[in-house]
Amino acid sequence: MDAKPISFEIKVGIFIFIGILLTFIIVFSIGEFYILKPMYHVKVLFGFANGIAMGAPVRLAGVQIGEIENIKIFYDEAAKRTKVMLVAELKQEAKVEKNAVCKINTLGLLGEKYLEISPGTADVGFLANQDEIAGVDPIPMEEITKTMKDLAESAKSVTQNADIILQRLERGEGTVGKLLKEEEVYDDLRDLVKDVKAHPWKLFMKGKEQTGTRDVEEVSGKEKTKGFAR
Repeated sequence: MDAKPISFEIKVGIFIFIGILLTFIIVFSIGEFYILKPMYHVKVLFGFANGIAMGAPVRLAGVQIGEIENIKIFYDEAAKRTKVMLVAELKQEAKVEKNAVCKINTLGLLGEKYLEISPGTADVGFLANQDEIAGVDPIPMEEITKTMKDLAESAKSVTQNADIILQRLERGEGTVGKLLKEEEVYDDLRDLVKDVKAHPWKLFMKGKEQTGTRDVEEVSGKEKTKGFAR
């Protein structure tokens, strides 16, 4: 019995299936997907997650090694506060030290949130599957904004004070102001400097004169003492 020829519909179906399979392979090879790669899981605990979402990248020393597979929120009875657990799926070959530093960073100023792991020291050992590690809580954007506002207000206050000082100088108030405004004071100071430059020995002579005067007074005092002793 002759085999029936494959119908046109079956051929189209096979062609579509192959196209979908090729598309699936291309997409998963280009993106950071780890379905066919050996993986292990690490739990990172935070007090504040700063908006990180499932599927966010995980980087070790700046290199992507996995992604956030799950996010859980729970109440820590020991710490008496609510905490967030990020379950990170990592490549098996990516070793994370037990004293590594885990932070939630942002790609750009307002970009995607991701988990950044800074390597620790290998002498303490590495995290195993399902191990937990404490992360460093990020600073909320509200606190950063408040700090920037306080700095701006401080800068404004400094500027206002500097403006007041400049206005007082312009009015000739204070020693420096008088020096800047009164030409007579300026001329006297200029003449004094010129005289010192031209006759620097006067400074030493003045000192010697004062020393000589003290010597004469001391000698006179001694003579008077001797007179009384006689």
